[in-house]
Amino acid sequence: MSSAGAGSSLQVHAIRVGPGQELLGSLQAFVEERHLRAPFIITCVGSVTKATLRLANATATNTNEVIHLDGRFEIVSLVGTLNPDAHLHISLSDVVGKTIGGHVLGGLEVFTTAEVVIGEAVHLKFTREMDVRTGFPELVVRPRSQSKDD
Repeated sequence: MSSAGAGSSLQVHAIRVGPGQELLGSLQAFVEERHLRAPFIITCVGSVTKATLRLANATATNTNEVIHLDGRFEIVSLVGTLNPDAHLHISLSDVVGKTIGGHVLGGLEVFTTAEVVIGEAVHLKFTREMDVRTGFPELVVRPRSQSKDD
């Protein structure tokens, strides 16, 4: 399965997530409330006190490569798509600057703030479909139809 490249106009949204809120859930709620169909992270700065990440060694049959982080971490990178089955990767640095990253599973509890700029490709729709080659649901990019559901 392969998605051909497609162009689109860009709409930009910004959100600030406050202390104690869960970042992934807040972003997904924002996307749902605004009916965004092809959203992605443009940039994010902030900090978290908790995170649950799947590490790079995970496969479709071994998804247990998961770590739970507790402490104070700066968000040094957050990238990915925010369709209903969001696919985000994050890099976090600890109090001495050591950096760790992985696939966001959730549990990103905001410490002081998370300032996120979200882009939406307004003429596209992002979905995920199982890819037998990878064993994971992978991104499918389609033109957005004129129906209300898209």
